[in-house]
Amino acid sequence: MHSPVPALSRALTALSNILTKAEAHAEARKIDPAALLQFRLYPDMLHFTRQVQLTCDFCVRAAARLSGSDVPSFPDVETSFAELQTRIATAQTYLQGVNAAAFEGAEGREIVLAQRSGEMRMSGQDYYSLYSLPQVYFHLTTAYDILRHNGIEVGKRDYMGA
Repeated sequence: MHSPVPALSRALTALSNILTKAEAHAEARKIDPAALLQFRLYPDMLHFTRQVQLTCDFCVRAAARLSGSDVPSFPDVETSFAELQTRIATAQTYLQGVNAAAFEGAEGREIVLAQRSGEMRMSGQDYYSLYSLPQVYFHLTTAYDILRHNGIEVGKRDYMGA
């Protein structure tokens, strides 16, 4: 398997860039950052901060599981744009620290996930393409959508990490 790091890193770069725009927007318009950080698109959805945390978590978990490493855990304590940027930087540092050779044969490695409904087993390829990437892009997209909904000027280029 080719290293998943470039795709995951690009998603985190995009997330960092849209956070930078959101913080600048809030500062320029004298908006309390908490209004954006705690915003959710619908009452039963997770708020912006949690979307950022989960994007980071799914990137790190994918790299860890596919490389056969222990999955690190990060406390969900961020309450500011700066703290979220640190979370993204920590995830990026983790990704950059995984040796590309560790992903050799990962497509056939069995990945076992503990779920509330029981264990889920799949090949590394299915885990990456059918579980991890959709999770990363779901939470990244939701974070992006929250910002767009709140008037932050972000577009497709920002989302794509270009």
